[in-house]
Amino acid sequence: MTYFLFKVAITAILVAAISEIARRYSGIAALLASLPLTSLLAFIWLHMEATPPEQIAALSIQVFWLVIPSLALFVLLAALLRHGWQFWPSLGVACAATVGLYLVLLPLLRKAGVQL
Repeated sequence: MTYFLFKVAITAILVAAISEIARRYSGIAALLASLPLTSLLAFIWLHMEATPPEQIAALSIQVFWLVIPSLALFVLLAALLRHGWQFWPSLGVACAATVGLYLVLLPLLRKAGVQL
């Protein structure tokens, strides 16, 4: 349980630090946020728990495929905000569109033989 709380604390500190940096230096925060920190931390935690390398490799490829539809969230959120939409409706529409893209992509990946 202590190890789990340690992982939660490290992850939370990184997310909080990025949001604080964004208040002053949006470019640096964007760079940090663009790093796949969640994935990197998951890979590190799995490695520390002696997870077989093949399982970590499989996760890495799965994350790659699922990042593709999530990129739409960033573009759509920015477009809606720049067109005068309020934050929460913009975020909701961007998230809904991303979910829609996942629903389209997942069957296509299965047909292509990609294991998720």
